[in-house]
Amino acid sequence: MAFDFNAIGSPFRMQPGLRRLAPGEAQLTPTRPGDRVLREKLAVLGTYASQALLTSPGFDSRPALQALFEQAAAEHPDAWRCDRDGPVQAPRLGWSVLGGHASKLTPQASDEVSRCLAALPADWRAAGLFCLAFAEDFAVIDGNTACIPWLAVCLPSHWAPEGKIGRHFAEVHAPVADNQLLITASEHLARLVTGTDRWERQVWTITRHPRLHAHPARLDPHDWPTDVDADGLAAQAWFRTERQTFIPLTEQRQAVFTIHVESHPLGQAITVPAHARRLHDALESMTVSVLAYRSLTAARDRLLAWLHARSAGHAS
Repeated sequence: MAFDFNAIGSPFRMQPGLRRLAPGEAQLTPTRPGDRVLREKLAVLGTYASQALLTSPGFDSRPALQALFEQAAAEHPDAWRCDRDGPVQAPRLGWSVLGGHASKLTPQASDEVSRCLAALPADWRAAGLFCLAFAEDFAVIDGNTACIPWLAVCLPSHWAPEGKIGRHFAEVHAPVADNQLLITASEHLARLVTGTDRWERQVWTITRHPRLHAHPARLDPHDWPTDVDADGLAAQAWFRTERQTFIPLTEQRQAVFTIHVESHPLGQAITVPAHARRLHDALESMTVSVLAYRSLTAARDRLLAWLHARSAGHAS
């Protein structure tokens, strides 16, 4: 798990929490055949592509995609290759796309990838292959309007991409509990991340939903169980994290927003007492509205008890 536990602060606040990336620090994570994230992305694009791949009418995504493709080729040439006049290639997956046509790079290339790409509109196939080749999801932010005109999001965290396309940064964060810091900073954030520097933020939650794909229309609506103790509850809990970064397109005043979702059983994710203490203190300091927004109200006290035991070195 790549999550930085220093990103967990208390008292907990819904805030941007940006950190400037060091020059050359990687922003993308290649997939390999058989990876969990690849399996889930294939399932989503095979069934719900119209809710995952979205663009505002008239928006030209080519500059953002070219910047994203070039970033990937520079970071991971074994996983992505591109040429302005040639095909884009995903060597690890064994597929390439040129002019909307997908071709095998190796005889062993997965037919599941082929079926997925074939089902997509031709003008989405290059972006679709990229989504499969990397663990991240992607969005474009327009610095002039602070809107989101393009999304390729297979693994949303309890939000519906189709409800966010074309909307202002402030509107996107309107449902978030205790969102005043995010709303107030939205215009400034849009200008900042479309400037010259590259930025990162890390977010986390505890959830009872194990899948990476957490579209609200496809989540189990039931709350946390009431008939188990702290250890039993923690055994059903998952630690869900996101590493979010921004790839700026300064000339276009745009940025590509990358989202790398991970989800691990809570007991496997929290093994260091200091990490348990950080998580305990942040959870304990959450407001009633944040707990409700994150569906943690019914679990809070038992999770705190479990985290307190872990912070004292008492693993269960």
